[in-house]
Parts: sequence; structure tokens; C-alpha cells
Amino acid sequence: MFRNYLKIAWRNLWKNKVYSALNIFGLAIGITCASLILLWVEDELSFDSTFEKQDQVYYLPTNQQYEGEWSTFFQATPGPLAKVLKDEIPEIIGSARTKQESLLFEVGENSISKYGRFADPDFLKMFSLSFVEGNLENAFNDYNGIVISKKAATHLYGENESALGKVVQVNNDTNYTITGVFEDLPTNVTYVFDWVAPFERFSAGKEWMKEYGNKFSDTFVELSSEADFESVNSKVKKILPAKTEDDETYAFLHSMKDWHLRSNFEGGKKVGGQIVYVRLFALIAIIILFIACINFMNLSTARSEKRASEVGVRKVLGSGKRGLISQFMAEAMITATLATLVSVLLLVVILPQFNSLIDKQIVLHLFAPVHLLSLVAITIICGLIAGWYPAFYLSSFKPVQVLKGSSRKQGSAPLIRKGLVATQFIISIVFIISTIIVYQQVQYVKSRDLGYDRDNLIKVPVNGDIIKNFSPIEQDMLASGMIENIGLNNSEILSGGNNTSGLEWQGGTDTEDILVSVRYVSPKFLETAGMEIVEGRKFSSNAVADSTNILVTESFAKLMGKGSAVGKKVISGGGYTVIGVVKDYLYGDMYGSSDPVIFFNYNRNARFMYARAKTGEDLGKTLVAMESVLKQHNPAFPFEYEFVDDAFNARFKSEKLIGSLSQLFALLAILISCLGLFGLAAFTAEQRRKEIGVRKVLGSSVTGIVQLLSKDFMQLVLVAILVASPIAWWMMKNWLESFAYRIHIKWEVFAIAGIIAMVIALLTVSFQALKAALANPVESLRTE
Repeated sequence: MFRNYLKIAWRNLWKNKVYSALNIFGLAIGITCASLILLWVEDELSFDSTFEKQDQVYYLPTNQQYEGEWSTFFQATPGPLAKVLKDEIPEIIGSARTKQESLLFEVGENSISKYGRFADPDFLKMFSLSFVEGNLENAFNDYNGIVISKKAATHLYGENESALGKVVQVNNDTNYTITGVFEDLPTNVTYVFDWVAPFERFSAGKEWMKEYGNKFSDTFVELSSEADFESVNSKVKKILPAKTEDDETYAFLHSMKDWHLRSNFEGGKKVGGQIVYVRLFALIAIIILFIACINFMNLSTARSEKRASEVGVRKVLGSGKRGLISQFMAEAMITATLATLVSVLLLVVILPQFNSLIDKQIVLHLFAPVHLLSLVAITIICGLIAGWYPAFYLSSFKPVQVLKGSSRKQGSAPLIRKGLVATQFIISIVFIISTIIVYQQVQYVKSRDLGYDRDNLIKVPVNGDIIKNFSPIEQDMLASGMIENIGLNNSEILSGGNNTSGLEWQGGTDTEDILVSVRYVSPKFLETAGMEIVEGRKFSSNAVADSTNILVTESFAKLMGKGSAVGKKVISGGGYTVIGVVKDYLYGDMYGSSDPVIFFNYNRNARFMYARAKTGEDLGKTLVAMESVLKQHNPAFPFEYEFVDDAFNARFKSEKLIGSLSQLFALLAILISCLGLFGLAAFTAEQRRKEIGVRKVLGSSVTGIVQLLSKDFMQLVLVAILVASPIAWWMMKNWLESFAYRIHIKWEVFAIAGIIAMVIALLTVSFQALKAALANPVESLRTE
């Protein structure tokens, strides 16, 4: 019986090649789109799953209260905390202080810079590193030991050369012995590192790291498998207040399973993160599949008249309703299976471009059980969704009625069909509107006045002799004629950087509770960055003369009360006099406000050098000139740089991802919808062939016939626009409310989306309408 169903189903598909192709291709696009989204979702959900102790390892952020508001800080735990946690809380069986750094490794002519961590020994056990050379137990027995990734070892020593026990020079001034080589970490981990060295090497001679008042490290802990999270978390929260007698700062547990997906905090509480987009895109995958299934439903029910006689004859010959339903479901399943096979081919072709779009390296393991079962599940679900309504509808025909020809009265089927077409366009229009608004929001923030000029601004990490030789470096770079200015800063210009509290200043009240960012810069940093002095003067080139003078931003000056801030004193260890006010500039949260900043004229703590290329200069030649100067004055280190403009754009990775995917889904949704519309238009034209012939004989123009055939479809699209607009407005309004700095949604967006949908739908329908209108009426009437 089943074989008979398949045979009949295959014959019907083959007999109606055009409609079958439209069904298969439309469904294939939907399955391909859903599969791509699910691959992305799988990658997101699998973050950090490579670590065996994912359920037991926790990171410790701190919640700190300033001006009555709680804020969450990362890399902000004091040095002593890790040991105290392990000593005083029995459920914590491992703890580690860590500090991320970039080190330059050199072996002969080979050199490479890699990010890694100075860490306590428990860190290696928590992350269950798999060693290809050496072993975990002995890795940190040597104070000078260091473990490196397989990738770093291969770069330094070659493919088949052992690195174990060899001495590697680091930062051109110290040596480490390689005590282990671990397998490379996959790309989907939150904390990426290529080396781990004992924390004691980093903390040696830094007594300030032993104080609770200095919050600088990342702290990780491992809980025993029997530990109760709530109980341990409660104990952890009490540790810092007990040690410092300050109840406005406490640490808490943040699970490894939440590091990537749930790392957004507001008011000291977890509010979500990447998980929001994972859920959103999973929902979009379902919606895309649904609109692809709609095509099958519509074309199947639209063509019901042609199959009514077949159903009538089968029922007269003894076929039951269940048998007919099985036959039609078999057709749907065959269509879904063929669509899945086509979608696999599309996936293979499209996946590299998709990876490029989302900046990942996702791989399709077709024969992996989870991927294979997912495809089978998608095929079955699509077959069931696409086939159930046509199967029940077609099998419900009365044999007497259909054989008499009364099946032409299709009851509610045309209304449902129109509803499904409108639904497809509602979804497509929502995607179009969303794409436009996301693009506008990103562009709005990018065009915001940052308080500095990011164009042609180049950031270079400070290492080796750059600070010592800064004067000749500055002179030689300016002498190249390609560099306009150079400056040093202890923080990245885009980042939050160092901050402090407990300051006092003239004109302020309760100032100790205000968090202030601190920047140590060279005299020309402000000019280099393009920052503006709005009052007073800038730092002089004589650092000694300005050693007790400071600059403050406008937001800080407001905290100093009425009148000019210039001349007022700020108490921070010693007394500092404000000599100038800098225009507020944006850092940290690009959607937030400009927080208060103090600038000190002191470059010994510099970590970054900024150079501004002259406008109009060839940037390639400028970089060559900079490299040449640094090779002369800092020869031990490779020239590394980053354009601030690129770093700024990278800040909008999530928004760009949403924009890119919305654009992609909008295109696919409109394509799938148009395929369905194309099929329905072709079928309508075919059904009204005789009517069109008669109208032409009676004098109807081509334009009139095209309008006749297009009118109903355009009305559906118009309804879709009216329904989609408020839905899209509500969705995007909620999305925009998550940003402090945002656009206002304008009516023009809906007009543009509506026009786009109308034009695309009109072009789709007009092709078939025009073809029918230009057909010879004699042929139409003779055929009928």
C-alpha cells in the first residue's frame, strides 16, 4: 500500500513539474535558512562546553554601589580573595587569581605575540586542559614554567619538534621554561588563552596586589559536585564586606554556562545577554519554515479542482478518507524529502558565505547524529505542516458533487489561501521594517559626536623601549611627514579603563561615593585624539611643571559646583589643581553618557601609543614609516597596530549581526513569498484563461487584463502592510528601549517597506498577468 502511495505521489509531482519545482525550491530555501540559523544557535549554546567542569566552575564579578546605584564590574576582584574563598568555604575546592596579558615569545628568528593568563595552579584543573606534552600535575612546579598552546608551540618550534623543557624568551627581557603544551582551545570559548604562567611571576614585587582595596584580577572558583549553589553564593557574597567592612562591594558566583549567553547586568542583577538573540533567531527559523510550508498548502489547495475528479473516482472505487489522506501526506513527505536534499546542496554552497557574514567557522557535520536527526526532524515537520491541510481538504470532497462538477465551490479554501498569502507578506514586511530600523540605529550611534576624531587614528600597544625612547620615536615619526601627532595613554580610548572613588574636590559634596575614570597621558595625547579643550589650557610639554596639575572633562567640572572648575583643587593622594576642562568624550558603553574623567600628565604607566596620520596621506605608506621608526627604537618587538575606526566598528558586532541576518531573512522571506505568489498567479491565469480570451475578443486592453489579474493580489499585500506595520513598530520599539541612545521610529520606514513589498509583489504577479494578457484569445477559446 505504502509503495502504491509513493508511486502515485511521484507521478503527480512529475506530471506537474512547474508547481512541484516551486514547492520544492520554496521549501528548500526555508529548510536551508532554518538549518543555518540552527547551526548558529548550536554554536552559541555550545560555548564553553569543551570544558569538562562546566557545571562546577564559576567566575566572580563584583557588584559595587556608587551614588546609590549598583553596577557590575568584571576584572575587579582583589588579589587575596581567591585564597580566602578556598580557605573559608569548604564547598569551594579550587580557586585562582588570573590576569590577562599579551606576551611576545621569541625563539631564534621566530616570534609571536599571544594573549594568555598569569594564574594560580588550580586554574589548569578547572579548565581541564588536555596536554599533548607534559602533564597538568607538574606544569607549575617550576616558578619559571609556562604552558603554551599547540598552535603557539608549532609556530615557535615547527610541526614535529617537541617544545617541552625548552627555554623561550619573553618580552625580550626574561626567560620561561616550557613545562607543557596543551591542545588548542576551540573558537567557541569565552576566555581564550594561548599560554598560562604562574601568577607569582606576575605578582612578584607588587605588594599592592595583596590589598583588598585594589581590584584588578579575574577570580575563578570550582565548587564540589555536591555543593548547593545558593548556599555557596550566599557565603561568597559575605566575604568581601567582612574583610573590608564595606558593604557596598561584594563578589558573587557567575556560572561558566552563563558566561557567553547571560552576561548582561543591570542594577547588579543578571538581565540576559546573547541568549535573547539565540531565542529570537530560533523563533525566526520556525517562522521561515512556516512561510515556506504555506506555499505548499496554497498551491495544493488551489489546484484542488484539477484533482477533484481523481478524488471522486477513487472514492467511488472504494478508497476511504484515511487512504486518501495517507496518499496526499505521502506527496507532502516526498516533496519535503526532495526539498531537504536540495537544501543540503544549498547549505554546502552557502555555508562559507554565511560564516563570513556572522564571523564564525561553523562546520556542517552531515552524518553526525545530531545534525542528521535534525534534518530528518525538519523534513518530517515540514511534510506534516505542509501536507495536513491539503490532505484533509482534498480528501473531504464528496464524490457525487465533484463528479457533477460542483467542486468548483471551494467553500472557505480561497479565504484561507488569501489569509496564508497575506501572512507570508506580513512576515516579510516585518523583516524589511526591522532591517531598516536596525540599520538606522547602528548608523545613528556611529554618527554620534564621540568627543574625539577616530578617523586616521592608529593605536599601537606599548611594549619594550617605547616609553623610554618616546621622544626620539615622536621626533622621527613627525619628521616622516606622514604623522600629525603622537600621544600616550594608559587606557584604550574606547574602553572604560582605570577608575577610582574616594576623591574629594572643591565645590563638591559627598564626593567619595562618585566613581571617576583616571587617564595617565602624555602632553599631546589630547591633540592626537582630537579632543577639545573648552576652558583653561592643555598640558605643557614640561611634565614636571604640570605634575600637580590635572585636566577634567565637562561632566566632572559640573560636579565641582557653580563657576569655573579651573583653579579648583582635587584631593587624590595629594592636591591637584584643575588647569583645563576637556569636552566630554564617549568611552566604554557607546550607547551611554560621558562619565567624569581626570587626566594626569604622566606617561610612565602608558599601555597604548596613539598616532594620527595626516589627512590625505597613503595609510599603507604611513604604516610602513611607523614600522620603520619603531624597528629603529624598539627593535625587539614586532610592529602591531589597530585603527581606532575598526575597533569602534567592532563594538557594534551584535547589532551588525542582527542587521545582517535581518537583511538575509527579509530577502529569503520575500523570495519564498514571491515563489508562492508566482505559483498562485500562474494558476489563477490558467483558471481564467477562457474569461481572458472572451474579454480580449470584446475589446479589453492588455493593461486592463493585467489590472484585473493583479488587483486581488495587490489588495492582499496592502492588507499585509497594514497588519505588519503595527507589529513591526511594537517589536522594534521594545528592541530600541534596550539602548539609552536610540533613534525615534519614523513613519517613512513603514512607507518604504510597503513600497518595496508592493513593487516586488507587482513584478511577480505582472509577469504571469502579462503573459496571460498577451496570449492569443483564439487559442484560449479553442482550447477551452
